[in-house]
Amino acid sequence: MKPIAFDTLSYTIDGQPIFLCSGEFHYFRVPKKDWPGRMKLLREAGGNCLATYVPWLIHEPAEGDFQFTGDDGRLDLEEFLQTARDAGLYVIARPGPYQYSELIHDGLPGWLVEHYPAVLAQSFDGKPLRPSSISYVHPLFLEKVRTWFSRVCPILARYTVSRGGPIAFTQFDNELTGVHMWFGGLDYHPEAMGFGKPDGRYPRFLRDKYQAIADLNDAYGTDFASFEQVRPLPPGNSSAPADVRRRKDYFDFYLSTIAEYSAALAAWMKEFGIDTPLVHNSANPNMNPYFLETAKALEDSGGFLLGADHYYSLSQAWPQNNPTPQLAIRLFWSLETLRLMGFPPTVYEMPSGSAADWPPITTHDARAFYRMHLGLGMKGYNYYIFTGGPNPPGAGATSDMYDYGAPIGASGDVRPLYHVQKEIGTFLADRPWFARTEQEYDVRCLVDFEYPRSAQYWKQNGDALMRSSEASDFLLKGLLTTAFCAGLSPVLRDLGADDWIGEADTPLVAVCSSSMAANKQKRIIDHLDRGGRMLLLPVIPNLDENLRPCSILADYLGQPTLASARNAAVRVSAAGVANVHNNGEVFLTEKLPPQARIVGEDDFSGKPIAWRIDTPGGGRLIFLGFRWLHAMREHEAMLKNLLAPLGLKPKITCSNPNLWCLLRTVDRRSVLFVMNLLSAPMEARVACQPA
Repeated sequence: MKPIAFDTLSYTIDGQPIFLCSGEFHYFRVPKKDWPGRMKLLREAGGNCLATYVPWLIHEPAEGDFQFTGDDGRLDLEEFLQTARDAGLYVIARPGPYQYSELIHDGLPGWLVEHYPAVLAQSFDGKPLRPSSISYVHPLFLEKVRTWFSRVCPILARYTVSRGGPIAFTQFDNELTGVHMWFGGLDYHPEAMGFGKPDGRYPRFLRDKYQAIADLNDAYGTDFASFEQVRPLPPGNSSAPADVRRRKDYFDFYLSTIAEYSAALAAWMKEFGIDTPLVHNSANPNMNPYFLETAKALEDSGGFLLGADHYYSLSQAWPQNNPTPQLAIRLFWSLETLRLMGFPPTVYEMPSGSAADWPPITTHDARAFYRMHLGLGMKGYNYYIFTGGPNPPGAGATSDMYDYGAPIGASGDVRPLYHVQKEIGTFLADRPWFARTEQEYDVRCLVDFEYPRSAQYWKQNGDALMRSSEASDFLLKGLLTTAFCAGLSPVLRDLGADDWIGEADTPLVAVCSSSMAANKQKRIIDHLDRGGRMLLLPVIPNLDENLRPCSILADYLGQPTLASARNAAVRVSAAGVANVHNNGEVFLTEKLPPQARIVGEDDFSGKPIAWRIDTPGGGRLIFLGFRWLHAMREHEAMLKNLLAPLGLKPKITCSNPNLWCLLRTVDRRSVLFVMNLLSAPMEARVACQPA
């Protein structure tokens, strides 16, 4: 089998684009006699790949007792890999250390969590987060993981594509950070983090950032004598800039330990013979930006791919139990951020059944969900799960039968969901060129990756008009939702990159908080100086990413002065649209920039909330001091009217704002997606002009 390559646009084999179509298939749960037949069904549904966990739990049931063969076949990893190769299926091998997968101890061996409690992650007050949440960089845990990898990785290495086998990708660990954040917060294990030690991880991190202890004390408002004396603040909501800086530093440090851990696992995989690209799955869309450090740490690993898990229902406690427009926005953001990070947007766990029998995963919902992903830019998926069966004795955390409501049942029965997945496979097989399609767009929206991360350390505004997590939330629930309902075709651009600065053919939108790094403020200025046209909202940053004064952009715009109208009655009119529903917050401009032309105001006070200026470099900027939660047609009209003088030329027109449309094109071929994410049938008149 030939290796699978990839770029930001798609996967390829021998230079030919492919869509990665995978299904989760656990050899330790499916009877050996059923492997060939169920793999044949996967192929017939359009699958070209399967993924499997390789649970540490079952292969080292007692410390030092490694088992990879057995009479019942559930441990025969090598025979499973040979069967996949014979079936013409690539493999994504997932040897842990964590699996989750509704296995007891999340797939870790019982002896590890029971006999070595010192490795358990700790809360700030020194208590274990839970019995199977491990401190990733604890030296004893790393020692045990290395031993596990020394036994399992050579087996996997014999079956990589470079050696004639089926393994195209290998995953190091699973849903990193989840075992901490889902069960109490960050890890504060003193030994793993090195508190109080000159060569400890945390003091080293601080020393690398601040160089001199005086600079740290200036940032924190403290008087530490050395970096070893510094301790993180306990979790809390203080809005004091010094406290926010201190919590931000610990969160950034925590993510650096995730990158260090990932790099160690990657190095051991390579040491023990694995030469495939390495992959990891972000546990949900919100977590994608948590892996910026990891992606950088693995730049020279021989290939790294980040994907995400996109579930819409796993139990009645889930935020939604069927695809919704609110979820669609999050998934659009997720796929776009993966692309911006340099990866072909891939869903490594695509719902294919559920861990709970109720609420059910219906074929109607699944079909909409899968097609929506194709429209939003997905280039690869792994159905979780494609087929299941009995758990190894004593290994299941839910029940002895891991059926999952999968398209191929635990007994091998073919269910209606299988035929939905076969429809998707047929669609892709009939259009091999679809893998290289790109979204046609008429408006670009800037993403500051620090904004969603800030929810972990900046929880109250304090003196700031707007904190960064509020801006991140507004981007999704306000701006992007309004754009889709208005029939627009938005794409995302990375505020931290330079590739968008010189493009002036389409309007650019920047959602800002009171905080933005100096280099990012300068990029916006550079864009305007090159003739760019931009809508900036709802505030203008006056702080850098560490909440220190930074007014580079405000100075460029003539030092406008803003004030929140949070405690006043206001009536919003902007861009020719009267009485726009205010269900968020309005920011009045108390002092206008010179030469500003007012294009929106509070009807009660008469103070401006929106204004336009033309910049010396031929650019144009419209500022709108208003954030909203999309609700009304007036929101759509206001946005379109604001973008019109910035050069908006819609790609698509749709008469029904409840239907969202996107156009994907490569060369002279296009597909128009019309998405109904509501439960009732809809109709519309839709027109488009593909490039």
